[in-house]
Amino acid sequence: MQKNSEKEIKEASINTSEEDITTYFKATGTEPFWGIKIGKEKIVFTSLIEGKETLIFPAAEPIKAMDANIKMYQLSNATSSAKITIQKTECQDSMSGIVSPYSVSIEIKSNTKNDLQTLKGCGQYITDYRLHDIWVLESLNGKNVAISDFQKEIPRIEIYAAENKFLGYGGCNSITGTLFSEKDLLRFTNIISTMMACNSNNKETEFVKALKSTTSYTIENNQLSLSNSSGKLLIFRKVD
Repeated sequence: MQKNSEKEIKEASINTSEEDITTYFKATGTEPFWGIKIGKEKIVFTSLIEGKETLIFPAAEPIKAMDANIKMYQLSNATSSAKITIQKTECQDSMSGIVSPYSVSIEIKSNTKNDLQTLKGCGQYITDYRLHDIWVLESLNGKNVAISDFQKEIPRIEIYAAENKFLGYGGCNSITGTLFSEKDLLRFTNIISTMMACNSNNKETEFVKALKSTTSYTIENNQLSLSNSSGKLLIFRKVD
């Protein structure tokens, strides 16, 4: 089997428009170099470790520890087994100096050998690149919207998926905020708006409340739908 190069392992941690959208978490480490991609369909481990250059495991659901900031995955295939622990604490790459929001450890071994290895590294959840665009509001809490529902224009948001941030117009004020993405979860957080006086019939407050209440999304036919457990909250259309 051909060994992975250090460059290939590093590139495996970079999200691009060609990236399989089922991958939702990536991590890398050094000494030796290794990388992992956790997806909805499979989990792929790559490294410079002899015999463990590329290992593919079936997709698995995380085991939530008593500590809410820790998740674990127990993995196995025909040749190997692994335990992945993801902890929500800042982690700095020892070579690049890049700071990631999660620390990751992997215990990995062959099924037929006593060769247990513990690897340390840093990781992050991957925001769906398809969110990266400008979206104009079409529907709010099940009702189509019109300019008359707002001050001057219909609300819009511009999402920067790689930076996990967004900006836009709420219907009266400019708004900015951050995204929190974790597998199928999507939240709009830290929303800040300017302080212009709005008309009494302006639905900006309702729009921002719906945005803050979002927990999940779908993208289909150039439409972005934002929902929570109560149902569909917002529908946007993609604009060029």
